[in-house]
Amino acid sequence: MYLNAAVPFWRAAGMTYIAYSNICVNLVRNSLKEPYKTEVLSRKKVHFFVAKWVDDKPQKPTIRSDTPEA
Repeated sequence: MYLNAAVPFWRAAGMTYIAYSNICVNLVRNSLKEPYKTEVLSRKKVHFFVAKWVDDKPQKPTIRSDTPEA
């Protein structure tokens, strides 16, 4: 029985799915021609909200980004 055959190749390579998907999306973004490449690269940044919880109640959320501000 081939148990390893059912394991996705990204997991067999020691990656997480997020790391694998980031590599794939970067390859697709870099393969685009202009003007699409510039447009897609400008939307690459991700923003999200973080809220701390105190006494089982959420506090005011703060906006964070996945890339440091320059």
